[in-house]
Amino acid sequence: MMPKAVRIFESVFDIAYLCFDLVAAVIFLAKADGRIALYLFGILTLLLGGGDAFHLIPRVRMQLHGPSAKTKHDMNLGVAITSVTMTGFYLILTMIWQQLYPEAEAPQALLIIIWVTAALRIILCMFPQNKWFSGGNARWSFYRNFPFAICGVCVAMLFLISGNMDGYGLYKMAIAIFISFGCYLPVTIWSKRIPAIGALMMPKTCAYIWMISMGLGLISVL
Repeated sequence: MMPKAVRIFESVFDIAYLCFDLVAAVIFLAKADGRIALYLFGILTLLLGGGDAFHLIPRVRMQLHGPSAKTKHDMNLGVAITSVTMTGFYLILTMIWQQLYPEAEAPQALLIIIWVTAALRIILCMFPQNKWFSGGNARWSFYRNFPFAICGVCVAMLFLISGNMDGYGLYKMAIAIFISFGCYLPVTIWSKRIPAIGALMMPKTCAYIWMISMGLGLISVL
């Protein structure tokens, strides 16, 4: 069990993150004014925060009130749901890229790989062999996260291809994606054996906050 101060800090961080997502989504949708990219950012942010809430809220309950069978069940369910919603996050981010950079020349194969690997990831998440409610399955964790990593790298490549086109500075989106996966993958691989490595989920979350903040920066320039 982590020290109480650490558990409180993590809980405050998680709640602040979910509140940030909710407020950002409202801002996107309220300020979109017919701009499809901003509507997509609003949907993306709602999906991000809504999906993460399924496992973060039970985690906050556990950190503040201790573990219970129900909390453990809710957290496991939340992780399963988040595995799907996070995949949807990258598909919507791809659509945002297509809206912002219709003139950018990305290989058609790259877009096909994104959609195929995302679909494969979602399908793999549905298999009972994942053992979401009974401690997980390391082999199936690799199976579902391998295509997810390929999907993420390909989305990052889109933003590298567009670079600083139109002066939006969204090449930084690629950096945030690499940071998020650089933090996420070690957790999926080693957190069962080395629980402390789970702390990498906080910088991963910060990378997503950065992505949403980049989107908020577009409101005044699109």
